Amino acid sequence: MDIILKQDVENLGFEFEIVSVKPGFARNFLIPQGKAVIATAKQREELNKTLETRKADEAALIATATEKSAKLTGLEVKIEAKVGAGDKLFGSVNNGDLADALNKAGVEIEKKNIKIPGNTIKRIGKNSAKIRFHREVEVDFDFEVVADKESIERAEAAAKAKAEVARMDAERQANANKSEESSFNYDNPLYAKPKEVKVEEEAAPAADAPTTEEA
Repeated sequence: MDIILKQDVENLGFEFEIVSVKPGFARNFLIPQGKAVIATAKQREELNKTLETRKADEAALIATATEKSAKLTGLEVKIEAKVGAGDKLFGSVNNGDLADALNKAGVEIEKKNIKIPGNTIKRIGKNSAKIRFHREVEVDFDFEVVADKESIERAEAAAKAKAEVARMDAERQANANKSEESSFNYDNPLYAKPKEVKVEEEAAPAADAPTTEEA
């Protein structure tokens, strides 16, 4: 169902914007709360008249929004978060966290105008969000979620402990091998290599001397 927003709605759109939503969401939430009206032909006509009278104001708003969006060009934002096993976060990062990071970087934006796919981020890594400064000014912004200092130190300590355990295991194994070699007594008859017994072949019996008759 197409509706016309009468005010800004988080994760949906700006005032005077025409958006499509599920009928139930419109009739049970947006319209009863005065946040939207059904985009009938008559309402669309009224919208066009309103925008026409607000043309100068809209131009100023678009110019301001464009100026703000330009600040995102080349901007690198890294949001620190607590990390557990692997790259999973303790908790999650959402549009509010990104809004805070952008405002600290000098880009004024409200969290309701930031859309993160899936709404939350639960792993460290690179991500992208749609940032809307105006219904006609939208920017795809890349940012990164990284482990905070405490998580890095904890991971380094765990890696060192694992390496130490591996070293100690290798050392114990080496000592065990040496112990086995030192306990092997080569002089013990049980370990001596059996002597080779050379069996001499019996000489063949000498042939009988020829008799006089045979001669």
